[in-house]
Amino acid sequence: MVIKITSTVFDEGGVIPNIYSCNGINISPPLNWNDLPEDTESIALICEDPDAPGGIWTHWIIFNLPADTRNLPEHIMGREELDNGARHGLNDFGSVGYGGPCPPSGTHRYYFKIYALDIKLDLTSLIGRSDFLKGIQGHILDEGQIMGVFTR
Repeated sequence: MVIKITSTVFDEGGVIPNIYSCNGINISPPLNWNDLPEDTESIALICEDPDAPGGIWTHWIIFNLPADTRNLPEHIMGREELDNGARHGLNDFGSVGYGGPCPPSGTHRYYFKIYALDIKLDLTSLIGRSDFLKGIQGHILDEGQIMGVFTR
């Protein structure tokens, strides 16, 4: 089974609207997904740009979303911990929460990757990509992704 992740503001391979970028107000886009495996304990998400000049650029890390969560509304606040117990990691802009597309030039791809995990991650807020990927290793029950593009 593969998690089907969608957005109401861009299609797979479609353009991410300006409002969700550094050209706009830089808020996180709404995301939705289908059912997860029965034994899911938590959900995690990372957004990455593999086209960044220096290598993969992390735009968002959020983890320990409750297992019954089926969407993220627009504009998730950039706090270390959310009311539902979810935690934010650090993006590569050095801030907590979502940092939207902001390529130096040209068109870049942005992958929003979702993971159904068999554990709640025992990680503190403000972790980076490397610690996030180590934390989920061996605990992924299912995953999915949606990719959008942005040009500057």
